[in-house]
Amino acid sequence: MSNSTQVYHVFIRATADDIWRAITSPERTAQYFYGTAIEVTPEAVTSRGSDGEVSSTDPVFEFAPPTRLVHQWRSDYDPDLADEPASRVTWEIESRGDGMCLVTLTHDRLDASPKTAADVGGPGWMYVLSSMKTLLETGAGLPAAS
Repeated sequence: MSNSTQVYHVFIRATADDIWRAITSPERTAQYFYGTAIEVTPEAVTSRGSDGEVSSTDPVFEFAPPTRLVHQWRSDYDPDLADEPASRVTWEIESRGDGMCLVTLTHDRLDASPKTAADVGGPGWMYVLSSMKTLLETGAGLPAAS
């Protein structure tokens, strides 16, 4: 996997609308995204930690419910990563029939952000996607990753 572009795929037994809500609703993201409540509007992605404080606000580049979301990414949750340039995250949701969708997450523009690339790569995004899948299919996200 390239450090500058990371691509992840997961099949989820849920509708595109349910997956979209899971990605854009702070009540849902807090259940699977390391406890972070993420609110997405057509203009911005706002992340709040478990204490309710805003940890970051980043612009949205594309907002096309329920199939595509593109937004800026900054790793403000870690001071060592926060100094790196912003990157980009693209969520694509494709209905596959029988109540199932393919979710593709692409995290790119990481060329100048090697620490962020290493932090989110592999288990980082895979935990988020696996926990979201588990939440949507069973009603509960995965236990907090250590």
